[in-house]
Amino acid sequence: MSLQMKLVAITLDCPDPLALAAFYQRATGLELHPKSDADFAGLKGEHGLLIGFQRVDDYRPPSWPDQIVPQQLHICFKVDEDLDVAETRLLELGAGKPDHQPHGDKARVLTDPVGHPFCISLR
Repeated sequence: MSLQMKLVAITLDCPDPLALAAFYQRATGLELHPKSDADFAGLKGEHGLLIGFQRVDDYRPPSWPDQIVPQQLHICFKVDEDLDVAETRLLELGAGKPDHQPHGDKARVLTDPVGHPFCISLR
């Protein structure tokens, strides 16, 4: 018999929780949790899932695709619009785009403003 667990939160380490939450809020449209502050900020996701951002002193961004500083986390998002349109919007919000793109035309790997890699693909 398998253990029944429900995922309720995913938390990313970062140097500035409110700034990183603002990036993901603009990108996803999720609401900022009302108790968010400079040490921990959260976005309320679908089905009760919280995306959290916690302050870490001396934060070191991932160096993906190499593993000198491991990627720490990889989030995937589905988008309704054309990938080029979604990518352009995310880059305008402060995302980065690594040269290494392992998925061809199926998905794009981007990085958030503090270096966490994430993918976007079509729904």
